[in-house]
Amino acid sequence: MKLASYALALPLLAAMPLVAPAAAAEVQMSVQNPVVELGVTEIVKAEPDVAQIGAGVMTRAPSASEAVRQNAQAMERLVARLRALGIERKDIQTSNFSLNAQYDYNRDGAPPTFIGYDVNNQVNVKLRRMDKVGETLDALVAAGANNIYGPNFMLEDDVEAKAVARKNAFQRGRLQAEEFARMAGYTGVRLLEVSENFQSYGPMQSPPPMAMTVSAAKADVATPIESGEVGVGVTLSVKYEMTR
Repeated sequence: MKLASYALALPLLAAMPLVAPAAAAEVQMSVQNPVVELGVTEIVKAEPDVAQIGAGVMTRAPSASEAVRQNAQAMERLVARLRALGIERKDIQTSNFSLNAQYDYNRDGAPPTFIGYDVNNQVNVKLRRMDKVGETLDALVAAGANNIYGPNFMLEDDVEAKAVARKNAFQRGRLQAEEFARMAGYTGVRLLEVSENFQSYGPMQSPPPMAMTVSAAKADVATPIESGEVGVGVTLSVKYEMTR
């Protein structure tokens, strides 16, 4: 996995209490000197290892039972196509099912006209091969999907990225604390407390797409998809006592 690290420094010089509580460990550490508190963020970028696509079928029929029946048949074809592409059932999950009566609301003040029942069935699909994303989108369209969202790229195996981000943030936090100590006339620092928080960063997202009807005709060119990079960020909150 190729990793690239980015730093966001958010140093804050804290107040200088005589006692600094370590809440997570439920202990109190006595301090005799000023305390510096820092928030340090490191972001590690890497190529995504999974992509998520939302795909589904909308059907309309005069009766609710007929709309559900047609939708079930269409979704069976869609799921079968996904399975034929090698996607495991654990990576196909229903995310939405809805049945709604539809009316045409006339502008002349007449009562609304019933036009049928709409059924929407949507699944979230997790793809583990980045080189198959475009092919999967084309296959979904060919299988009858008329609602498609995504892809959203993610880093599922983020252990290495988190470790790199954590190490970089901790080193930078200590260096900054030591710099503050020297500026204040002290020679070193002693770690009092550390806590962490993780964030995920993906490519810039476009506004959520509207559901649309798409043609099932086979395209001459496969849909091009670029996965880019996603990131994992760690923010460390550290407290150091200045020492002589």
